[in-house]
Amino acid sequence: MIVETLRVFVAVTEQRNFSRAAELLNLSQPAVSLHIRNLENEFSSKLMHRSPKHVMLTEAGEILYRRAKEILALYEQGKQEIHLLTEKVTGAIHIGASFTIGEYILPRLLAEFAQQFPEVEMSVTIANTEEITQALKANKLDLGLVEGQVSPNGLQVSSYMKDEMILIASNSHPLVSKKTVKPEMLHDLTWIFREHGSGTRSFNDQFIQAAGLRIKRSYVFNSSQGVKEAVSAGLGISILSRWIVRKELESGEICAVPLSPKLPERNFWIIQNQDHSATMAIQMFLHMLLQRA
Repeated sequence: MIVETLRVFVAVTEQRNFSRAAELLNLSQPAVSLHIRNLENEFSSKLMHRSPKHVMLTEAGEILYRRAKEILALYEQGKQEIHLLTEKVTGAIHIGASFTIGEYILPRLLAEFAQQFPEVEMSVTIANTEEITQALKANKLDLGLVEGQVSPNGLQVSSYMKDEMILIASNSHPLVSKKTVKPEMLHDLTWIFREHGSGTRSFNDQFIQAAGLRIKRSYVFNSSQGVKEAVSAGLGISILSRWIVRKELESGEICAVPLSPKLPERNFWIIQNQDHSATMAIQMFLHMLLQRA
């Protein structure tokens, strides 16, 4: 069936290696090679440059890759629509989520979705906003849920909920005892940051730049958990989503600094490729996401 051959071609293209594609598809390497040869015979064109280390597409291969992704997406959409005739939603969804969403919001939503649609296979990649955006553009994800601002170049970008950002410090930090903290009172302090490319880091940087703050020293962690632990230990202050620190706020491990004026809310974004049709499983997931938001 041509769909299976196109799946093999797409897998080899994205893995850039025949052996990895064969392992991913549970096929033998000779079987994968045969699929590619059949395609090249079908189109009377060389589709790939092969080397021991990696595979590179020819110009014809690039064209076929784009169209193959569209064909496979349409095939999955048709399959989902047919399954809906029996009130079943099946298929697979690969979601990319930035850390705040992936670690603190998405798990509960996935549990509810899995209960309602048990035949849908779901996988999640958690990374920072920039990494999720790049993976989506490389067709490694079906959709992304991110908190950082994304350029709409080649993507559908839509907001689905607001997020409250708060300035946090340890319960022993001098700022916590004040009734009101103005931005100008934050000069010459130590800050705890997420890494560049993170939506949270971008928000921190924008606030500091807008307030014209001098920073005494800063530490960088590549996870929100690391930032929380550093703040709790008294290493410095930071800005995080209330979603991330709600348990620590309740337990008193971390305190919200009474900043005035309050920090602006930020958007959480849904990002998708413009040229890809969403399968029924993805449509149902997005419907639930928007309802819960």
